[in-house]
Amino acid sequence: MRGRRTFTPDIEKAADFIAAEFKTAGLGTLHNKGTYRQEFVMLRPKLNRLSCVLDGEAADPKSVQLISGQSQLKINKASGYETAFIRAGANLQTEARKYVRANKNMLVWVEKSFTGSFGNLARLRSSMFQTGSTVVFVLTDTAPVSWEIEAEQELNEMKMANVVGILPGRSLKDEYVVFSAHYDHLGVTSKAVDGDSVYNGANDDAAGTTAVIMLANYFKKLGNNERTLVFAAFTAEEVGGFGSQYFSRQFDPLQVKAMFNIEMIGTESKWGKNSAYITGYEKTDMGAILAKNLAGTAFTFYPDPYPAQQLFYRSDNATLARLGVPAHTISTSKMDVEPHYHKLSDHVETLDLVNMTEVIKAIALSARTIVSGKDTPSRVKVEELR
Repeated sequence: MRGRRTFTPDIEKAADFIAAEFKTAGLGTLHNKGTYRQEFVMLRPKLNRLSCVLDGEAADPKSVQLISGQSQLKINKASGYETAFIRAGANLQTEARKYVRANKNMLVWVEKSFTGSFGNLARLRSSMFQTGSTVVFVLTDTAPVSWEIEAEQELNEMKMANVVGILPGRSLKDEYVVFSAHYDHLGVTSKAVDGDSVYNGANDDAAGTTAVIMLANYFKKLGNNERTLVFAAFTAEEVGGFGSQYFSRQFDPLQVKAMFNIEMIGTESKWGKNSAYITGYEKTDMGAILAKNLAGTAFTFYPDPYPAQQLFYRSDNATLARLGVPAHTISTSKMDVEPHYHKLSDHVETLDLVNMTEVIKAIALSARTIVSGKDTPSRVKVEELR
């Protein structure tokens, strides 16, 4: 599909293909909506004007971060916004995300000890979903008695869709295990190489998406899952992970017991065949559970051998992991020497499909006690996350 770039007709065709595979597998739809397409709208704001007055004194606009889907805002004490304070010692990003996810109108005062990192909150503006809530972060050491905040911004709507199928659990319907991958890639380049201009993304991440489809078929045929299984193909991973961010908002994170995110499993790992690694291995005991379930097989899961690359934070597991979910990415990609990563040469012919099949089998076998409800991985300690 011409590289499945986000916001192109090609990725829409890919979404329809995956949805058809989920239907053929016999999966249900999320909340019985009757469609596998989890459609959503992202907003790209362009701020044209912002003013902030605290206790009668004008504040530097750089001391204000606005997260809002409204084109015009005028906020004062009579507006009824809830207030909160992020003080020294807290994790600014973790706290800020919590308030944005709350889907409430809020004014959040941020202690000036965070001045150096306050500008990073602007990233939250680039992943803003269509919502009626507004959150304003303001640098100040003292909560003001009065405030006047006004803003005007242009909002550009961008439509996207994940593809999600459900296999309801038999006895633990409200406990979820997620199997996921992203189906978008880089699209088409104007700089062809030897007549090739398409970033096929066979390994990144058509391989992972294939695994999700195969696992959906496998578990549906077994028909013995006690927990509800969620099979998700995410959009927009390559442009910011927006698909998985939206997906994570549709669940109570405490009900998500594990997430198997599958990313680039089409080549041998650094240990050779019958092996893969788990990002964030040390953050939960999920890896130990998987190893126990693979005892007696030839397959081994290893800890991530590329910690300097921060892979735990770079794939679609990250959003749920930041909420405490034991959400990990499984991969075989040799990130230091992978020859086709983000290259035009990432063709299906470069994949080891036999070994890839063994990886998918290993995921299915290693997940069995989590799927059955016998094992529940420990949760990520949120305070440890950046």
